[in-house]
Amino acid sequence: MKQLGKISFLLFFFLLIGALAYCIFLLQSGKKNEGVITLYGNVDVRQVDIGFRVYGRVDSMPFEEGDFVPKGALMASIDPQPYADQVIKAEAALKASQFSLENAEQIFKRRQELVEIGGVSEEDYENALTARDVDLEKLKEAAASLGVAQTDLNNTKAYCPADGTILTRVREPGTVVLQGEPVYTLSLLSPVWIRAYVPEPLLGVIYPGMEAEVHTDTKNGKVYKGTIGFISPVAEFTPKTVETTQLRTDLVYRIRIYADNPDWCLKQGMPVTVKLHPKQEKKSERPRPYPELKQRVQEPKGSGSD
Repeated sequence: MKQLGKISFLLFFFLLIGALAYCIFLLQSGKKNEGVITLYGNVDVRQVDIGFRVYGRVDSMPFEEGDFVPKGALMASIDPQPYADQVIKAEAALKASQFSLENAEQIFKRRQELVEIGGVSEEDYENALTARDVDLEKLKEAAASLGVAQTDLNNTKAYCPADGTILTRVREPGTVVLQGEPVYTLSLLSPVWIRAYVPEPLLGVIYPGMEAEVHTDTKNGKVYKGTIGFISPVAEFTPKTVETTQLRTDLVYRIRIYADNPDWCLKQGMPVTVKLHPKQEKKSERPRPYPELKQRVQEPKGSGSD
């Protein structure tokens, strides 16, 4: 009986020690997370619709959906022959205008010499001068037309504006497309930001330039660094697509957290958790949200007292 009582005492003792250790752990973790702001949002990236400034038949589209495209790569082209013919036509018109101007210049010089000795009338001299000026303006018009034709020919090719991934292949070779009609949708790799929402009481705690941690749902996933880049000045109701611990009827403010994405693992629409660690610095020590704004705003003239 004595041995049984000793065993029971030891079990009770170890249980008491374990309970105390657990309470200490909870207190320490509570202190550690004290003041941490947790937000929930989604990853946003910029998308570009790739198209042409001229209409025509699509000639080539070498990339498929999901392909990585570097900046400056040729993404698509349309049949250039009609626009190459326009360039040839404009070049011929320009040469014709040059010949016409040269002839008008020679006639004007002869009329100028003869009018001084009375060989031609003043009216003939003025007509020659006007014809020369008209041909000069026609030459300028022909040069501008050649420039437009050359620009149209160059616009038969579409190049990648920045590093990105093909999100959608909208058209296929052989399709006749109009001006501005997209053939690809490109998802840019940078910049990447998080769209999240904060309640009104936290507006006095967060600020542009504040550091943030971005956590994904991946097990043992990497923690991405970021900074708050934008805080909306307009309140709105919490969108239904955002999961928060607050009521959905609460008014919130949209914020944008720019995140580093060195491994390109942050994808469009990915749900993430954002953690902010407010510091106890003075408001005067915080970075100014828009430092260039003060330079653009000028004091009204005559505001001083006389």
